[in-house]
Amino acid sequence: MATYTLPELPYDYAALEPVINPQIIELHHDKHHAAYVKGANDTLEQLEEARDKEAWGAINGLQKNLAFHLSGHILHSIYWHNMTGDGGGEPVAADGVGDLADAITESFGSFAGFKSQLTKAAATTQGSGWGVLAYEPVSGRLIVEQVYDHQGNVGQGSVPVLVFDAWEHAFYLQYKNQKVDFIEAMWRVVNWQDVAKRYAAAKERADVLLLAP
Repeated sequence: MATYTLPELPYDYAALEPVINPQIIELHHDKHHAAYVKGANDTLEQLEEARDKEAWGAINGLQKNLAFHLSGHILHSIYWHNMTGDGGGEPVAADGVGDLADAITESFGSFAGFKSQLTKAAATTQGSGWGVLAYEPVSGRLIVEQVYDHQGNVGQGSVPVLVFDAWEHAFYLQYKNQKVDFIEAMWRVVNWQDVAKRYAAAKERADVLLLAP
């Protein structure tokens, strides 16, 4: 039985127009995300076989593959719910997301400062990667991470709450090589309700990261 499964989209392919066209959503979810799910499950099977046979010659590659595919699956699962056709703007208390808005101001000085940092982090990833807003439980603050591929350059223990996919497959059919235009457009579909729920859940679980006995 497969350990990981491809989640259904929370909306139809056309729900994020004009920011992201239906063809991109369909290919991105049904092909790319599905490939990460399959890759994670296949790698787990290969690791099981290696354990059974005590054959560890490929262990480094298998562990890297698991991290890559599993992280790709997790980030994409967040990504779909981070977006809505009714989103955008900025989080405000009147919309029931005041705690998130306050945390952004406390961690970055202002929403404008946060928006600028996450935009730059996502738009300047070298090659393929993500811009990520994460809750960092040791300091209890929000941080921006620039993630290479799906799993590199990540602070251990941080919990992603808002992710911008900066891989070419996320935008190239519509935005060509203008990655920064795509990232700027992404702010029009951010689902702040979803981000706020993830932030609240991350804070509730913050005490599980034990640095010392």
